[in-house]
Amino acid sequence: MSRLSHFDAQGNAHMVDVGDKPVTSRRAKATGAIVMQPTTVEAIRRGENKKGDVLAVAQLAGIMGAKRTSDLIPLCHPLPLTKVTVEFAVDANRIHCTAVAQTHGQTGVEMEALTAVQVALLTIYDMCKAIDRGMRMEGIRLLAKSGGRSGDWTADDG
Repeated sequence: MSRLSHFDAQGNAHMVDVGDKPVTSRRAKATGAIVMQPTTVEAIRRGENKKGDVLAVAQLAGIMGAKRTSDLIPLCHPLPLTKVTVEFAVDANRIHCTAVAQTHGQTGVEMEALTAVQVALLTIYDMCKAIDRGMRMEGIRLLAKSGGRSGDWTADDG
């Protein structure tokens, strides 16, 4: 069992020192979905939301969320992101979100990719809650990461 790196020998939380780690190319991919009534999906498709283009706003929000991850997650390092993408796939009763975050740095971008997905889905909820308060977010998880000392990782079913 590996030791949790965000705790020191006395059990106190601390920010991990990455200063001596080499700069490498790092990439992470995350996914999640928001489930909603089919009529809500259709309203989004037809552009009938009074607040504007739901998916365009959610895409920007996801990118902004990735950029602000270190402001939201206490022990995350602020990273100079080189690229963030947020994409959607729409089904009859759900919208799938996939985000990719990239950097050249000393620590990974998993949290940035996960934050991008969650913020994008939260934005969809916010923009559509007037017509569907029962929406639920599900399946938010890391699909893959590359770079760094621990190397590449891919979810077994991803």
